[in-house]
Amino acid sequence: MKFEVANKEKHSVVSSKLEKLDAQHAPDLKSELVHLSKNGVKHIIIDLKGTRYCDSSGLSAILVANRLCKGENGVFVLTGLEPAVAKLVSISQLDTVLNITPTLAEAEDLLYMEIVSRDLGAE
Repeated sequence: MKFEVANKEKHSVVSSKLEKLDAQHAPDLKSELVHLSKNGVKHIIIDLKGTRYCDSSGLSAILVANRLCKGENGVFVLTGLEPAVAKLVSISQLDTVLNITPTLAEAEDLLYMEIVSRDLGAE
């Protein structure tokens, strides 16, 4: 299993079980994300804890998640970045675009705060 999906009440967590998120595995992540979106999931957390390498195709898959969530007025959070992956995200300046947290617990807290904030703003 390359990715483990945990469906929660308001969101889904996609956890990578890969050491490398590269051109070989990025299409699998993209299809998992599209599947979630088609099934009505609009808030997604991707946990890359343990994924020590990511290339441009991996970043592209992450951006698909961000785009799908934004398209549904949802929230996307990226968490658990290993140092090499965090460096690539920073070099790509995606750290200025994406919600990124160190831990899954913090990602879930951020996601819920964003949801509540949006719900209050809609009133």
